[in-house]
Amino acid sequence: MTTILEKLNFRKRHDRLPKPSWLKVKFPSGERFHWIESQARKLALSTVCEEARCPNIGECWNSGTATFMVMGDTCTRGCRFCSVKTGKKPSPLDMEEPLKLAETILQMKLGYVVLTTVDRDDLEDQGAGHIARCIRSTQRANPNLLIEILMPDFRGELNLVQQVIDSQAAVLAHNLETVRRLTPRVRDTRATYDQSLSVLKYLHDKSSENRYTKSSIMLGLGETKEEVVRAMCDMRAVGVSFLTLGQYLQPTLKHLAVERFVTPEEFEDFKKIGEEMGFLYVASGPLVRSSYKAAEFFIEKKIRQSA
Repeated sequence: MTTILEKLNFRKRHDRLPKPSWLKVKFPSGERFHWIESQARKLALSTVCEEARCPNIGECWNSGTATFMVMGDTCTRGCRFCSVKTGKKPSPLDMEEPLKLAETILQMKLGYVVLTTVDRDDLEDQGAGHIARCIRSTQRANPNLLIEILMPDFRGELNLVQQVIDSQAAVLAHNLETVRRLTPRVRDTRATYDQSLSVLKYLHDKSSENRYTKSSIMLGLGETKEEVVRAMCDMRAVGVSFLTLGQYLQPTLKHLAVERFVTPEEFEDFKKIGEEMGFLYVASGPLVRSSYKAAEFFIEKKIRQSA
């Protein structure tokens, strides 16, 4: 089995461009880090922190933040930026996963947790029912927990999106991932720019007043500043409340290469632009990811104050 350190080190060896100083992080360690790792192994749970080779894994796990990936570790999509395994027929769903997930999160004593998923185009409901069961099971076991669900696009089938909305997660997220021009090259052909915007609009329109929507885009894939600002405008127009922007890092040589490392100053500029547009919160920086500890802390505080 490939360890977390081996996964992270693979990226370090194979980046086409040398990493600037602001992207260098310490390898993960610490008692809490190893406890979460062992729990995930014992219960056969997947974390997107590992699968996506997130550079913040040590910081987040040691502070008690983790993002769990439900429905297994194999996706039916083949996006060219993503390091999650792909396959046409992944393993059957683990019907015990909702209970395993709820118990693990209970032991972690979290106040806010992010659940994300692979795409399961092979299933009749694309996994919408299973996602909803995972959210409900986790919420029952942890009544004071705030849950964010980062969901697929369900091929634009809004009745399936509604099933996830009905599960009552506090934050409903779906990632736009990149700008319009680059979407066909970056994402699987079943995932389109306008389809993602339609999902985000539906999430906003069908959610109650005290629930929020969230999205994210990666930078460094060849987009222009104007294209990024246009994507931000598009997300704001469909009601996205929280936005994260981060640097794309090439997971393996099979994936898209990094075209450019965006500077911290440029990320700060995008943050200011987003705030002026009216996003409730913008997390923008080289190491920011769609599941990002600083953003989650702000969102949790915002929701609890509004309750």
